[in-house]
Amino acid sequence: MPYTDHYEKYLNEIPGNIEKCKETGDRIVFGYTSDLDVLLTYNEDEFNKLVDTYVKGDIYRDGDENITDLESFSRIIAYYMANGLGGEADITDHKVVEYLLEHFEHKFSLGGTGAQGAAAMASVGMPLIAHISDKSEQVCDLMDYEGLNTIVGDKQVPMKTIQQGDPVYHVVFSYTKGDGFNLHGKRYTVPIANRVILDYDTIHKDIVVSEDFKKYIEKNAKHIISYNLSGYNAIIDPELTERRMQELGAHYKKVKEENPECVIYFESAHYLSQEVKNIVYKEISHYVDIMGMNEEELLAHTRELGIEIDKDDLKDVLQGLEHLIKRYKVQGIIMHTKDYSMYYGSELYGIDLEKALTLGNLLSGTRARVGHYGSLEECRESLKLGLSETGLRFYNELEEMHLDRKVYLVPSRYMEKPVCTIGLGDTFVAGVQFAFAR
Repeated sequence: MPYTDHYEKYLNEIPGNIEKCKETGDRIVFGYTSDLDVLLTYNEDEFNKLVDTYVKGDIYRDGDENITDLESFSRIIAYYMANGLGGEADITDHKVVEYLLEHFEHKFSLGGTGAQGAAAMASVGMPLIAHISDKSEQVCDLMDYEGLNTIVGDKQVPMKTIQQGDPVYHVVFSYTKGDGFNLHGKRYTVPIANRVILDYDTIHKDIVVSEDFKKYIEKNAKHIISYNLSGYNAIIDPELTERRMQELGAHYKKVKEENPECVIYFESAHYLSQEVKNIVYKEISHYVDIMGMNEEELLAHTRELGIEIDKDDLKDVLQGLEHLIKRYKVQGIIMHTKDYSMYYGSELYGIDLEKALTLGNLLSGTRARVGHYGSLEECRESLKLGLSETGLRFYNELEEMHLDRKVYLVPSRYMEKPVCTIGLGDTFVAGVQFAFAR
């Protein structure tokens, strides 16, 4: 059967989902971290000066290597750009941050997977609860939406009421398809839009979840529709990670005991430490229903298992997802790419997984198109975009396959040169949540 476009149908269901949550007090929850992203505008002349000055040999990144100076910055960014990759790296010298702010145009934006997901849902009117770590005036202003609350004591309160402290800066170095640089007489061109997140950040080397927040979620678990987890990826101390994950594991267990229908959704990410990543995944897989990731994270996971897959080959992608399902024992995995999104795993009864993928695509595609979290009207405008040819091809290939797992695939609304490439995965996760508001 050819793909049937249900984007408008599911978009029209959003107001009803919102009203139901307002009436019942049911809420979607996002945690745990926030920051102030510094969005750099790529400048080829400035980047050419950097690589010409500092890169004397090959371009590469050595494992989880930190950015310690302008040489490692130039070499690592050049490697990511040449391969169209995205990633995350720690900056250990503030002079690198100072240089970038001085030589590249920039603007400020909300950062943190949970914070961005919450803001993206709130922008279309959904009431919800979020836990944040950077409570600066700038971050709270960017999360100042009606119905978007956090927890103080045993009550929900607006974000504006908890302002305190200075912002935590994460530098986001973005590049779009066709950007390029010159090195050793050779021209390198970016094959696909992407970004590297550069953290000069000590606060997120630990993950501290408010006791008030945990107690409120446990006490009101029956009203929690879904619980979205992220923010562990900047921790680098394995012993600290073990302690924190045991504490949080006990918390998730209580939530699930009180409300087995609460969907616990864990969004994957690039981790600064491979050892920390393994500890987090080992503990969290006991409680998570759905694990979310992009195609680069799928490749990273499968490489850890000694498996190389071709992300442009649907059979390879499905085999990779099968390996991860067996390893992490989650009910399902949602993968999002620029061309399509896919659910792979067990059937989740009572949840419209096609709706989850479609609205994930629509919210993230709208952010890519307009450069900010979209309103319902802006989401409707995105329906004028065509569907990805690659996504349609994968859908048709999937129709011919006979698989043991349940698989849903929805082609994206496609644009060659997005206005924005920041926070698209986080905005995708926000769209998915509407399918859980049963």
